[in-house]
Amino acid sequence: AEDPERAVASLRRVFGIASLSITEETSSKMEDMCALAAEFSIPRLSPGQSFAVKARREGSQGYTSMDVGREVGSAIFLANEDKGVKVDLTDPDVTFYVEVRDNRAYIFGDYIRCHAGLPVGSQGKVLAQVDDDRGLVSAWLMMKRGCRVIVSGSRDWSCLKAYDPLIRGGEHHKQALGYVLGTGLDDLDRVDVSKYDLPVYFPTVGMSDGEVAELLDVIENGL
Repeated sequence: AEDPERAVASLRRVFGIASLSITEETSSKMEDMCALAAEFSIPRLSPGQSFAVKARREGSQGYTSMDVGREVGSAIFLANEDKGVKVDLTDPDVTFYVEVRDNRAYIFGDYIRCHAGLPVGSQGKVLAQVDDDRGLVSAWLMMKRGCRVIVSGSRDWSCLKAYDPLIRGGEHHKQALGYVLGTGLDDLDRVDVSKYDLPVYFPTVGMSDGEVAELLDVIENGL
């Protein structure tokens, strides 16, 4: 990506992605990985800090993940030796990650957590009633479960378009698999499910108002 920050902001809204990382790429040759890791580490290690290398490997490169960790760790140590850095495999100040996949290797310093879940549309369509914050959060949770949501209700739900540009409003859909209501546990006994011709889902029924508000902040701000 030419603009990694914008790419991360977009990808974090894609359900089905558990995590992503901004990486530096090189070949899977040990000398290339060591050279890139040494260069990568210099601006990221401060004097006196400890570090560790965590390596994973897929393919038949002729070395093990432990070999990668040892050799790359040695290269990082030598590149920062004048800073008095040290290796700490238990509780390091900085962790460097190396992923080797066939003939390419990726070096990075962080996993950016995403929302995981299932890709939108992979689990059918549902009808969501969005009249308040709890209703909006309920719709979002069903999207995270892989459902394409058709929204009705009085509450502004435009923020959900950031997670599914194809989301739309509507009262009915012949292929809908169920209804989604933003109902809490205290109000559950007021819902007459017999009037619905499809299953009814209550994604936030076990959530407190505080938990709903916290998740709403994430949704509206694209966190």
